[in-house]
Amino acid sequence: MRITGGNARGRKLMTPASGKADIRPTSDRVREALFNILAQRTAGSTVLDLFAGTGALGIEALSRDAAFVLFVDKSRQAGQLIEANLRSCFRQPQAAFLCQDLALPSKGLEKVLTLSGIPPFNLVFMDPPYTKKLAAPLLTNMEKTALLAPGALVVIEEHRNTRLPATAGTLKLINQRCYGETGLWFYELLNL
Repeated sequence: MRITGGNARGRKLMTPASGKADIRPTSDRVREALFNILAQRTAGSTVLDLFAGTGALGIEALSRDAAFVLFVDKSRQAGQLIEANLRSCFRQPQAAFLCQDLALPSKGLEKVLTLSGIPPFNLVFMDPPYTKKLAAPLLTNMEKTALLAPGALVVIEEHRNTRLPATAGTLKLINQRCYGETGLWFYELLNL
């Protein structure tokens, strides 16, 4: 796995040894397509990377000039992997890691909200384990919090056959793409 664009383009990312962790990294192809869709939206953004795994999505955002990334994963091993990947790609990354289980969406998001000094997020990546049905409830709970900045974009990566709602409160599905078995859903926070 490599960073596909930006300042750290071409840097290799460490991944867990086969069978050593429950982490499914987003492929280079899908990440490159995703960030081509996001275009200039990443620069200067505050990013939340949920179910971060190796940190590939958030690190890609940092490489493309995101202002800050908060990585969230339930695994301490994922946290160590993310920290190692950050050190190999950047001198002083504007990033933090939170070890938090998001299986109970409202409690997991409450923990993210308690972190002081982090402004609302412009861009959220959510890459839950496929077929665990965590994306829809987390999306619904996220919309009810103060985590999102006006006009924020939430990108969900799931198995292409997953059914996700067209809306979740004021979050509206604006785009959907498929790459092999991977599906990407793009939700925008409507300014009402």
